[in-house]
Amino acid sequence: MNIRFTPAAAAIGLAVGMLMSGAASADTIKIAIAGPFTGPLTQYGDMVKQGVDTAIEQINAKGGVLGKQLVAVTIDDACEPKQGPVVANRVVNEKIHYLVGHVCSGATIAATNIYNDEGVVMVSPSATSPAVTDGKNYDTIFRTIGRDDQQGPAAAKFIAEKIKPKRVAVLHDKQSYGQGIATAVKNELEKDGIKVVLFEGINAGDSDYSAVITKLKSVDADFVYYGGYHPEMGLLLRQGAEQGLKARFMGPEGVGNPDINAIAGPAVEGMLLTLPADFSQNANNAAVVKAFKDKKRDPSGAFQLTAYSATLAIADGIKGVGADNPTKVAAYLHSHSIDTPIGKIAWNKQGDLTNFKFDVFTWHKDGTKTVYK
Repeated sequence: MNIRFTPAAAAIGLAVGMLMSGAASADTIKIAIAGPFTGPLTQYGDMVKQGVDTAIEQINAKGGVLGKQLVAVTIDDACEPKQGPVVANRVVNEKIHYLVGHVCSGATIAATNIYNDEGVVMVSPSATSPAVTDGKNYDTIFRTIGRDDQQGPAAAKFIAEKIKPKRVAVLHDKQSYGQGIATAVKNELEKDGIKVVLFEGINAGDSDYSAVITKLKSVDADFVYYGGYHPEMGLLLRQGAEQGLKARFMGPEGVGNPDINAIAGPAVEGMLLTLPADFSQNANNAAVVKAFKDKKRDPSGAFQLTAYSATLAIADGIKGVGADNPTKVAAYLHSHSIDTPIGKIAWNKQGDLTNFKFDVFTWHKDGTKTVYK
């Protein structure tokens, strides 16, 4: 169906739209959700949206914030760094003061400067690259997840103490997140005296990794750490198994996506990965978990409860200062701790959590995961 607008009609429509927007803003507070809602990484965006939606529903059911209802505005960045500034400018232009996201580190890094300059409070529940905050002196940028230089050492310590491999290969996807955490793992392994026989990048989006698998076999790697996301990890697992590679694989939270099972097939069994602790198992979170399940949402994924906690932090900040004032909310978060489903959280000067726990999980071919014992 096509509708033609005359200039006069367009002007009237614009005026009405502005009036409606003004009326809505009087009794609502918008929170943007920025992440991948198209492309191969959409499940990560969905995890974050589930967390934000659940938190908003619960907060609104209790009367909202300062008597106003919270409203989520979902914006797609496809996890593309070049889309980060596009999304950030849209958030600013739409006069949205608060954001949960971005999801991927590359897009986050590309957008943070705009948010900070324009006074938008951004809380990422999933961007783990240290480059998001290091050396930036930001005031309004936060996250509710640990950094790669916390996750990487945790993975390296586990590899050195539990697996004790002889010859480790470390691969990455040449992107901010993947290369950053792979480098952290490599450096920590070498400090622990573990030999890293190959450190190499692969091209994200390729469909054939036989060349790098041949390299893994030629250096006789018995353990492979991959920094990146699940589509490439799934192919590495499947094609490695097809070519007789016997090494065990491990990755960061970016590989922990149920879609990896369809890509890797049976070869996914036994894959190791670091993830935020499964906060859904904490008895104190029973009511929150029920709220997720009542809406047929999964509270046990990597980012649902970190996103829920990001939303809760924003809401508590607004309540704490008694106003929809993002500059004051940012100052409040810097000086207060917040009770959330991921624990009592507090931030350092640059907006990183003062403490965060990553666990090591074993992934199974039936789609489940278990804490490594």
